[in-house]
Amino acid sequence: MPASSPAAADGTPWRSASAIVAEAVSGYHVLKVVGYSRTKDVANSKAIKSRPFLAGAANDNVEEAVKASAKFSLLDQDGKLVPSYSFTTLPINFSEKRNWGYSKFIKREVLEKSEHLKDDSFTVRFDVTVMKDIHTQGTPTIVVPPSEMHRHFGDLLLSKEGADVKFRVCKKTFSTHRSVPVARSPLFKKMLLGPMLLGPMKEGTTTSAEVFGALLTFMYTDELPDMKEQEESEMVQHLLVAADRYNLERLKLICEDKLCKHIDTGSAATILALAEKHSCHGLKEACFNFLSASTALKAVMENDGFENLTKNCPSVLKELVSKGISC
Repeated sequence: MPASSPAAADGTPWRSASAIVAEAVSGYHVLKVVGYSRTKDVANSKAIKSRPFLAGAANDNVEEAVKASAKFSLLDQDGKLVPSYSFTTLPINFSEKRNWGYSKFIKREVLEKSEHLKDDSFTVRFDVTVMKDIHTQGTPTIVVPPSEMHRHFGDLLLSKEGADVKFRVCKKTFSTHRSVPVARSPLFKKMLLGPMLLGPMKEGTTTSAEVFGALLTFMYTDELPDMKEQEESEMVQHLLVAADRYNLERLKLICEDKLCKHIDTGSAATILALAEKHSCHGLKEACFNFLSASTALKAVMENDGFENLTKNCPSVLKELVSKGISC
């Protein structure tokens, strides 16, 4: 233990503190197996690898000696862990053992009879915790809390205090602060820095009041409002359209990411058409990956959304053919 520091000029003892820290970084990777029936042709001695992924700041494909543990979990159709098929390994030293996991995670016949295999697809999640070196660090005397700006701006939106612009959407009036949408959206900037408004500004699109309210919440807080799980897909589709119109690129990407988790036989055609219309390349590729399953495309073609896709997005059908995706 280090010797104590000398007293300050006024006689008050100097203070210091430290901590011994055994840190770990964690991350997870969600892997969706599309076209499960076709993977049965792979020999038992062969492995099908996922893409490399990150656990915190550490790549799982490391060469140096690293100790880590992993949790392997089957996910249900709502993306939740299935407790009976969720297993955690002991910490493993990579310098001694390069492969580890569960050779008998779930029997094929059990998976095939379960509700977790749908549209010839199922999803698993890998949680990885990488142990870092134990070290000593000083404990700060003053702890600065994380920013609360998003909460303060959210409270400002709810309170309407100081609001100087009103929007009229589907008979509902939203009171806002001109500077916020101006700072967040080029289109709002053009709309609101024009001639002085004499009354509530009308949002002249098919945007619903609920969607416009969610749009304002994001512009004030950089977060989406809470949504009911069963309503999220439809709501996020409308938000993506609004984000594209108002040039809110981060919101658009958030919507793309959320919609990737809602692709199924009932929604794939509609989401693909949406992705094509609004230039959502990542979402479009996710739809193609889903449709590449042996039974997925046939099931999608039986839905009304596919007729709309063929009518309004014929180029997408050509891309499907060029990628070798067919019934």
